[in-house]
Amino acid sequence: MDKRNAGKLAAMAALGTAGLLGAAAGAKYLGRFVIDKVHDRFLKIITTDLYDENLWEAVSSTMRIGPQVVLETELRADRAKLVERPMGPVNQFPGLDDLKFNFAQLNTLPTEIDTEIDFSLTIGKYAKKPLRLNQFMMLAPMAYGIAMSKSVKIAMAKACGAAGAAYHTGAGAAIMEVMNLADKVIFQYDRGNWPKSHQALLKSHAVQIQLGQGAYGGVGSMMKSNMIDNPLRKEFKISKDQDLITHSRQPEVQSPEDLKQLVDKLRNFTDGVPIGVKIAAGKYLEADLYWACTSGVDFVVVDGAEAATKGSPPILQDDFGVPTVFAIDRAAKWMEKHGFKDRISLIASGRIRTPGDALKVRALGADACQIGAIALVALSHNQVHKPLPFEPPTALTWYGEVFADRFDIKTGAKSLQNFFESCKLEMAEGIRALGKTSLSQVNREDLMTTNEMFAKGLGIPMVYDAFDPTQPQPPKVRKLKL
Repeated sequence: MDKRNAGKLAAMAALGTAGLLGAAAGAKYLGRFVIDKVHDRFLKIITTDLYDENLWEAVSSTMRIGPQVVLETELRADRAKLVERPMGPVNQFPGLDDLKFNFAQLNTLPTEIDTEIDFSLTIGKYAKKPLRLNQFMMLAPMAYGIAMSKSVKIAMAKACGAAGAAYHTGAGAAIMEVMNLADKVIFQYDRGNWPKSHQALLKSHAVQIQLGQGAYGGVGSMMKSNMIDNPLRKEFKISKDQDLITHSRQPEVQSPEDLKQLVDKLRNFTDGVPIGVKIAAGKYLEADLYWACTSGVDFVVVDGAEAATKGSPPILQDDFGVPTVFAIDRAAKWMEKHGFKDRISLIASGRIRTPGDALKVRALGADACQIGAIALVALSHNQVHKPLPFEPPTALTWYGEVFADRFDIKTGAKSLQNFFESCKLEMAEGIRALGKTSLSQVNREDLMTTNEMFAKGLGIPMVYDAFDPTQPQPPKVRKLKL
């Protein structure tokens, strides 16, 4: 190519580039011009139209009524069916955030950084085969098939086994291949009409009798036979036309006195593993505790009103039950007063999300806690993008959902294991900050509150209450001579 032709090509290229840049600049200018005009026009309409024809009225009405209520009203109006909301209540209950811990500094010295913190705990200490753990957090019951996919249950079992946390079968079919992956297993003796696996019962390290739960109380549920696929039907061991029914009552407990018979039956069958019950905290919590504790149980799980489930009517989530902070406080005080606290373990459940939440329910008297919704969040780490933006994150974890087959077991198991281990490390730091060396030493004397209702209801001092060091104090708090 001669210099003359090369020059022509270069000139043409330059003109082409300039043309493209000019077109891009023109498009940018035109776009900005259009957006500016539309914005100005929209802003003028919004700021001049009266409310009876102003589009902003939809915003103010929604803010007044609440986006959640508006949405659920639309769902109720669209079809005359029961609305079932996943993942628990959205209303703000009095919560654990209003509790604060003390700092050890001079009067009580903080624990040295290299001091190992003792996390050992025992569920059912007087059972023939106590459940011994070194992790305060345990998995909450989450049902296979009714809620979770098998892949998710496998990941949960692997994570619990690796982190030393107790795995919970949840309601539904107990799959032996999943149970074999966990180190410590709690079997859910559910209210369902499907057979209970004797093999799974004998494999378990504790049995939890399902009486109620915070997001559902004792209300039953049903999965119609046409919604159950063949693999699931086989695992539940039910016939082709059989519906899956969770009864409102535990079928073997038709009166409070019947509970003792069921507890004795399960204890004998399992050769002495801890037997417990799970109840939703209600107005008559202490009466429910009386029947549970006098039946001979080894542990009681108290589920606060903030607890979640795969789906339950909003009315049961938002308008029923006692918030976790008061439920655990009431349960611990009643069990202590009547001599049950030393023999029967108390397990807290219901919107326990952080290491701080866990340490606070320990301070209120819980011997362990169960985590559910937050475990699903941790489990979905680095995978939650898969169903978004057109499906909710739970489409990755629920059985039969379109994205369930894209859940990666290895990633999920490692993420949940990391969460358990990270929480334990953080709780250890909190225990050192209190000047203590073991989880069992944390108690209500370590707490204060920013909420006057808590101060009155829990008997915990307000953060603005002055401390008088000259008065008699609990052990390890020095009385000073001024």
